[in-house]
Amino acid sequence: MELNSWIRQGDNVDITNERKKATFSTEALSEVIYGGADKVRRRKEIAKYVDEHKELHDPVPVPFLSREEKVENASRAVVALQKHIDRCVNKDDEDEKMLMTMLVCNLDGKPTNLHYVMFIPTLETQTDEEQKRWWLQKAKNLEILGTYAQTELGHGTMLRRLETTATFDKASDSFILHSPTVTATKWWPGNLGKCSNYCIVVAQLYIDGKCYGPHTFMVQLRDEKTHLPLPGITVGDIGPKFGINSVDNGFLRFDHVKIPRRHMMMGHAKVDKNGTYCKPIHSKLSYGAMVFVRSLMTTSQATMLAMAATIAIRYSAIRRQGLIDPRGEEVQVLDYKTQQHRLFPQIARALAFWFTGEHVKKLYYKVTRDIASGNANLLPELHALTSGLKAVVTHQTGQGIEQCRMACGGHGYSEASGIPLLYTQAIGGCTYEGENMVMLLQQARFLVRAAGNVRSSKHPRGGQSQVDYLNESGPNRCGIGHTILTNSAYPTQPIIEAFEHVARRLTLNAYDRLQLAKTAGRASHDAWNDSAVDLTKAARAHTRLFIARTFVETVQNIADSGAASVLYDIMKLHLLYELSDMSGHLLEDGFVNSQQMTYIQEAIYQLLAKIRPNAVSIVDSFVFDDRQLKSVLGRRDGHVYENMLEWAKHSSLNKTKVIPAWKKYLGPMMREAKAKL
Repeated sequence: MELNSWIRQGDNVDITNERKKATFSTEALSEVIYGGADKVRRRKEIAKYVDEHKELHDPVPVPFLSREEKVENASRAVVALQKHIDRCVNKDDEDEKMLMTMLVCNLDGKPTNLHYVMFIPTLETQTDEEQKRWWLQKAKNLEILGTYAQTELGHGTMLRRLETTATFDKASDSFILHSPTVTATKWWPGNLGKCSNYCIVVAQLYIDGKCYGPHTFMVQLRDEKTHLPLPGITVGDIGPKFGINSVDNGFLRFDHVKIPRRHMMMGHAKVDKNGTYCKPIHSKLSYGAMVFVRSLMTTSQATMLAMAATIAIRYSAIRRQGLIDPRGEEVQVLDYKTQQHRLFPQIARALAFWFTGEHVKKLYYKVTRDIASGNANLLPELHALTSGLKAVVTHQTGQGIEQCRMACGGHGYSEASGIPLLYTQAIGGCTYEGENMVMLLQQARFLVRAAGNVRSSKHPRGGQSQVDYLNESGPNRCGIGHTILTNSAYPTQPIIEAFEHVARRLTLNAYDRLQLAKTAGRASHDAWNDSAVDLTKAARAHTRLFIARTFVETVQNIADSGAASVLYDIMKLHLLYELSDMSGHLLEDGFVNSQQMTYIQEAIYQLLAKIRPNAVSIVDSFVFDDRQLKSVLGRRDGHVYENMLEWAKHSSLNKTKVIPAWKKYLGPMMREAKAKL
């Protein structure tokens, strides 16, 4: 019996031979990734349902559509999805709904992106019970379409400097929204330009001339019947972007637009009819929607990196190029050690990010339950953690997808590969929901407070924290030895200690530098800016430690299964590859010596060789349907080249044998050139 369940009659012989090499059960690994056999079975059933219903398919490959056609096709797909989703998925299972959405709707976006990711979560977390009754069910029923407008033309991450105002008018018991400057124009919100008719707007709250900072307000933008913008509202699309061009990212301006007082989100902060302001129990409660998005981003980025790795590894098993033995045949490019070193760490990072994302989502829901009972103690730590993860994961995912693209050679540059779309989708995560450097510095503020407690010998009371290791001294020298090469069950403790050492040293050094600058007379804000590079390094190291720990804990908690051994190999590759990538920090203070770094590098090479026969089967275990990958190079059946030719035939340039541009420009140019001879 074959261990890889993806083998089919008629597949490309190379891809089949790769699958026959599997030393583990692909089903077992899939069950670990998705949380059980039922989850894996449901993924396959949902994919099969979508395959069987043609109205859920794109009529032509999306890359061949114009911008307007992409938006229209995305709208068509959303409507088709709504007609079928209740027949196919459990409405209470978010994972099932997300999977079917990915199968039906193009990765490039859809008219309900912000509606589900920002609009509804904000209504759930920022409104009081009466407001929920007004809006929440309408939103869930898609009676209204909403988005979330925070970023402005002149300001993004720095909420305190947003310029849109919401001024309380006691006489009419209302707020007046206004865009006082050009830079106050809301800019970038997804689905704002043309599709949404409601919007949650972040604006500076003013009462009797006093500013109370940014708050959220429900605003109707367009008439529910005609969809025309309401008086005082100027709204439109911002134009083509680097990617995600099926989405109408928009601009929005207000000219003294009046909304009822109760259209301010009042789940936490409140304003009564007399203009009395009641502040929330914690200042960061208004960040709830952003924290929610960042908690989801780790998993979504992991998915995109896993998709790119699947495409590149399957294609690398098909593509034959060059010789290793000069007397032999052309080899699969997956046999080149450079290709393995390029691609296998991307599988490892994808799984590390996936398990971390699942962990953080559970933490988010716990914090949400705590807040509902009046306890916001864990919110600052979650805010810091999701900020750091957002920055590190999006950056490394972008790097990883680009490595996968280049590993596919020239064909990776074609949109037929599916990788350019993945890259433009994923790389946007480096700037939306907070620019990455700002996110790292938000994480750093949390680390600085923790480091201050360490330096003053104060230890936080109660519970475990992600920064507890800062209070520990740790070993003076790294415990990684030669046995890392010879012992397949080498303990992870010395490896994690190395991560902790780097994060601890960088965090405490950054804190000391900050304090030294203050002692020397620098103002606090200048001292912070002077220390910012060191602070971001500390935040990265801390976040990478958190990811490493979570990966280790996940693997250690998995019961013995047909995938335990291969998962341990992937985990170990991730840990050692990350340490190798941080070698400068490890060598800087002598915690690791050059011989130990050689051991680490040799262990990485051994793991690449060990993973090589399992590589295709590992990516198969992600259970990506062809409709989800949208890649000719990454097809399950491995029939790449004949389908590349079929894909190219969709090009609009091939509709005529002679293009109009030749008749209008190129032909006359050549005739004129000949006439001059």
